[in-house]
Amino acid sequence: MDFKNIIRIIGLLFVVFSITMIIPGLVSFLYKDKMEYSFIRTFFTTLLIGLILWFPNKNRNQELNQKEGFLAVSLFWIVLGSLGSLPFVFSDEPRIPITEAFFESFSGLTTTGATNLARLNHLPRSILFYRQMLQWLGGMGIIVLAIAIFPLFGIECGVQLYKAEISGPIKENKIHPRVSKTAKTLWSIYLLLTVTCAVSLWMAGMDFFDAVSHSFSIVSVGGFSTHDENIGYFKSYWINYIVTFFLIISSCNFNLHFFLLSRKSFKIYWNDLEFKAFIFFQISLIVIATVVSLFYIKDQPILKTVHQTFFQVISMSTTAGFSVDNLSNLPTFLPMLLIFSTFIGGCSGSVGGGMKVIRILLLFLQGSTELKRLVHPNAVYTIKINYNGYRILSEKNIEAIWGFFSSYILIFIVSLLLLIATGVDEFSAFSSIVSTLNNFGTALGSFSENFVNMNSIGKWILIFTMLFGRLEIFTLLILFTPTFWKK
Repeated sequence: MDFKNIIRIIGLLFVVFSITMIIPGLVSFLYKDKMEYSFIRTFFTTLLIGLILWFPNKNRNQELNQKEGFLAVSLFWIVLGSLGSLPFVFSDEPRIPITEAFFESFSGLTTTGATNLARLNHLPRSILFYRQMLQWLGGMGIIVLAIAIFPLFGIECGVQLYKAEISGPIKENKIHPRVSKTAKTLWSIYLLLTVTCAVSLWMAGMDFFDAVSHSFSIVSVGGFSTHDENIGYFKSYWINYIVTFFLIISSCNFNLHFFLLSRKSFKIYWNDLEFKAFIFFQISLIVIATVVSLFYIKDQPILKTVHQTFFQVISMSTTAGFSVDNLSNLPTFLPMLLIFSTFIGGCSGSVGGGMKVIRILLLFLQGSTELKRLVHPNAVYTIKINYNGYRILSEKNIEAIWGFFSSYILIFIVSLLLLIATGVDEFSAFSSIVSTLNNFGTALGSFSENFVNMNSIGKWILIFTMLFGRLEIFTLLILFTPTFWKK
């Protein structure tokens, strides 16, 4: 394993991340909130670390193999979350302890959206903007961004970084033969959606700062807001509809968006089995949740109940975690239904969390196939699925998905037991692990509003579950296997 080559790539990624500190620094200067020095110090610290890692190894411009790709991505995310906490640590007002700073940084970069900061309405504008920007960078992934721009400087990061970073069980599907062009296309679509979302929110009544800030967390399916009341602060049906519209778009496979723009036909969506399953799942949840809400909630207008239910279903099931009301105010059945829906999450190739629709769909198809084999044991069955082109899935794909599912459950159980061991009650611990492992941020029980009261050890456990969820288990878990380190 060429560690010097891995260090070179990580150093370059840190240099890219350091440049992003200029933007919140300018926001601080514009709003005069006296936070610019925190971002300046973070800029120079991150840049210096990046240059120290890159410069001695600058001539080792070699292609990463699969093992090196996994290690580079895992190490980068762990250290990036640490460096991302520096603006919070350097802040004088408010004073943010190290554990809280790390929690907020990892929650932003993994697009989890779980916060341990209170009184958001009184925080400096630049800090609020920085939290939103972290989610935007973490949504499509700063590694994918680097893959897109590094070839401009004669640096090739390789396909292994892309495979380790991108979501979904089938990594071979690329928009273009060259992975750098694929990354550039994905970020172009991501940027287009962000601009469109920001303009739409601004025209719907948000001020410019809130429109831009929320477009970052909406398109990344993050869930952070600049207000304690979250989206409910704006009290606007139009804003709520815009949020749900862009959450659905961002939870779909970005390859489909590219094919729409290139072929100019909406048929590409309906020809994709995963997309159809995703929409069917959303509609089913909306119908069930609306019926239950109308049955239990009698003290408010019907249209308001229907609207709030629609918003909460889309927000939760896509793993965004935005809210217009506290989930504890809903009938108990609904929060539990919606929190379980986050295990499915968005489509593969999207910025949504969860296990992804395609994996759940394939597990269902595999289960159906096994039932058929019990009836006709000598028959030959294959699983066909229209996923960016009609294809027959191999046994290797199915085995990988079952392995992922088993590992997901294992990480969930171990994390849950560890969190309960820190003194958190069972129900709150369960919802907290679901919240962070599925990267949707909203919990129930003692942490229905935020994670301010979570103990320090518990926050570190949740930080690791956020990472496992964002890196889809295997990318991080493989580092703990002896086989990985053998030559």
